Amino acid sequence: MRIRRVVTAGLAAVLLAGCSGPGQEDAPSAPPLVSVSQMPSETPSQTPSETPSPSSKLADTLCVRMDASLVQSTLAVPVANIHPETPPVDFGIPTYDVCQLTLSTAPNGPVLNVETSVLPATKATLVASQKAYAATKREPAKPALLGDGGYGTSTFVVFLLDGRLYRIAGPKATLAKYVVIGQDVIRQVPGLPDPPLEITRQECERGSSAAEKVMGGPAMVRRDGETTLGDPVCGWVTSTSVLYSSVRRTPQAKALMVPIRKAATSQSLPLGDEGYVDTATGRTTIRVGDDKIVDLVPLPARAINPDLMTQFALAMSPLYTR
Repeated sequence: MRIRRVVTAGLAAVLLAGCSGPGQEDAPSAPPLVSVSQMPSETPSQTPSETPSPSSKLADTLCVRMDASLVQSTLAVPVANIHPETPPVDFGIPTYDVCQLTLSTAPNGPVLNVETSVLPATKATLVASQKAYAATKREPAKPALLGDGGYGTSTFVVFLLDGRLYRIAGPKATLAKYVVIGQDVIRQVPGLPDPPLEITRQECERGSSAAEKVMGGPAMVRRDGETTLGDPVCGWVTSTSVLYSSVRRTPQAKALMVPIRKAATSQSLPLGDEGYVDTATGRTTIRVGDDKIVDLVPLPARAINPDLMTQFALAMSPLYTR
C-alpha cells in the first residue's frame, strides 16, 4: 500500500477553496447545550485509551489519543478499546477517514466511529452536509456548539474545526453525550498528522483511467483499502464527487438483485452472474455467486453515461469476479 501525505500549504489552500460539496448522506433530542468552544475546566480522566506498544505501530489517530475512560463512562459501555485494524473509508461528500473504538467485549458489538474529512472543509461544507442529512428524513438534527459549529442527533455529531469536518457516530445515546466526546476530540486534534493525499493499492490502479472519465477529471485524493472480510475497496475523491468500488457479502445476494433487475432504469451488463447499471443514479451492481454483491458507486447519485460506468465496471470486475 502506497501513502502520500499533504506536504505543501499551497496545495491545501487549493483544496480548501474547492471543497463545497453537498454533504455526507449516511450519517446515522437532546437537552439544551452550552457552548463548548471553551474547554471545560475539569481535568480529563487519567485513564487514557489503550496505548499501543512501540512494536504495534498503530498510526497516530484520534482514537489512539482519545480518553477511553471518558468514552466508556459517557456512553455507559463495558469497554472502549482501540480497534487495531483500519476500517474502510466512509465514502461520501465529504469523504472521511475512519478509526474505531470497540465498545463491547462481544464479537460484532457496537463501535464508535471517529472520522476526519480527507479534504479541507469550510462553513459551506458543514451547511451542505447538514442539508444532505436533513434530506434523509431521519431523526432531526439539532445544533451542536462544538468548534466552529456543528449539528447532531442521539447517534452522532458532526462539527467543523480548523478547516476539517469531524464526525463521531456510535450507539444511541443523546446529543449532549456526543458533544462531551466531541470536546475530547477537540483536545486531541492539535499536532495530529495531516491526512495523506493518497492511500493506494496497486490492484486498484486498473480503474483510474476509467474513473477519471466518469468523474470528469483526475482524483484529488485516493483511498484504497479492504473490507473486514478482505475484499478490495477502491476509491477516487474530488471536492465535488466520489467514485468507489466495494463488496457486500450476504446470503441474500439473489434476492437483493430482484428489485435492481426489475427497475425501469436498469441496463444489463455482461459481468458476473448478473450485473446492472442504473441509468438514473449511475450505481452499478454485480452479483457474483449466491453471496457476493459488487457495488460501483458514483456520488452524488446522478445520470451518467452508462457507457462510462460500463467501462469502469469492466476495468474493476477482475478484482471481484475471479
